[in-house]
Amino acid sequence: MPDTTKPNPPNSAPLSADDTALRIARAMAAKEGTTPAFGLEIEAAGEGYARVAMRLSPAMLNGFGMAHGGMVFLLADTAFAYACNSRNVQTVAQHASISFIDAGRAGERLVAEARERAAKGRTGVYAVSVFGEDGRIIAEFQGLSRTIGGPVIEEGQS
Repeated sequence: MPDTTKPNPPNSAPLSADDTALRIARAMAAKEGTTPAFGLEIEAAGEGYARVAMRLSPAMLNGFGMAHGGMVFLLADTAFAYACNSRNVQTVAQHASISFIDAGRAGERLVAEARERAAKGRTGVYAVSVFGEDGRIIAEFQGLSRTIGGPVIEEGQS
């Protein structure tokens, strides 16, 4: 994997769209309180795509000992944010919904994979699947994004 923490040196090949998307996701994560607070890990990012993981601690469980729905939503929403900002245009959620399918358990590592389904003008539609360690579906999240303009990162920023 290329080093995306430093700007491209002069006279070097430009970064690919996927390299840029990863730089954007990392820059966003560095500015968020949620990513370090909950130990979110960016596994991959590309144009219209992101994969983010999180290990469930006991503090992330509900009163029934399963993953709190808010924590599952947080993971899915984070992958959604990285995917819809991947082209370096500031984009926010306009609407999001989630369907919970199965329960995450203490100590389990969940993975959210966001994929752009459609984009037109300032609107994008994204599907995010949240998986348990064994590959079972934990939740399905649907997000509608709206670009608000301006770059997420400036050239040379990581």
